[in-house]
Amino acid sequence: MASERTLAIMKPDCVRKHLVGEVLRRIQDAGFVIRAMKMIRMSKPEAEEFYAVHRERPFFGELTDFMSSGPCVPVVLEKENAVSDFRILMGATNPADADTGTIRHDFADSMGENMVHGSDSAENGKIESTYFFTEHELVNSS
Repeated sequence: MASERTLAIMKPDCVRKHLVGEVLRRIQDAGFVIRAMKMIRMSKPEAEEFYAVHRERPFFGELTDFMSSGPCVPVVLEKENAVSDFRILMGATNPADADTGTIRHDFADSMGENMVHGSDSAENGKIESTYFFTEHELVNSS
């Protein structure tokens, strides 16, 4: 099977708790290759644009307020089955429901502040990656 890419975002709570390095270690230990990474601070309109798919959901305002509340670290990851494997590594959205050893179980405080974002499909992984990175910024060699 060919490699696929997914977008991970270490959210503001991950950065605030100084857990970016630990989360990256877990990601690399799980066999992911980092193709691009940077620290940014999204504005409220940028967060609204990125999460536009959730615009009609009741949590949209809270989500975009949170995502624009501090720095975050978007990362393009690559490996076989990247999307599904990263979603397993993240754990359930609600940390109380997440399996032991997952990022959200071990570090997240709530459904709203749950440490990491991960693309939900390979197609969305490509779309979301281009929101933060140009093709030139994706490093293709190890």
